[in-house]
Amino acid sequence: MLRHGEVEGHGEPRYNGQQDVALTSRGRDHYRQLVERLKSRPIQAVYSSDLSRCLEGAEMLAAVHGLVPTPLQALRELHAGEWEGRPWSELQARYPQEWQSRLDDLVHYRIPGGENLLDLRQRARSAVAEITARHKGQEVIVVAHGGINRVLLLDALDAPLDKVLSLSQFYGCMNILDYGAGGRVSVQLING
Repeated sequence: MLRHGEVEGHGEPRYNGQQDVALTSRGRDHYRQLVERLKSRPIQAVYSSDLSRCLEGAEMLAAVHGLVPTPLQALRELHAGEWEGRPWSELQARYPQEWQSRLDDLVHYRIPGGENLLDLRQRARSAVAEITARHKGQEVIVVAHGGINRVLLLDALDAPLDKVLSLSQFYGCMNILDYGAGGRVSVQLING
């Protein structure tokens, strides 16, 4: 489970959400490094968020293995509704009460026109269930976003969603999860 490479506008914290934000040249380098790390693995399938910052890298990773990635809308980042594309500094200034409400309850607060973490978790769980059902016993690459990855890692660790910001997900990082029989999940690597 990989996080996409660095994106344009990365220097100022913002909710990119489900907007299609382009990779930087460094972001493409992140993918080239992942290609090198994973080229000798027996990868059987590649899945990706359908947003270009993920799909572009998924295509690079899949090509090395003679595969074509499967884009899934369910692997998109948290839908940030009216806050999408806006810097945090602007949101704090324009919506101080809403901003504080989100900080006070990251799990349940729904950004106007968007999702909350419970919505994201349900969507992520459904996507993983579909992927693991299709590929029992196989190695699969999933290219997604920081929010999706954090939620799936918390699920695997049986940790509460309010710990979502306790896990780092750097651009171009790799996480390894082993989905075994009976729903058992073993986390082998986080943010590597």
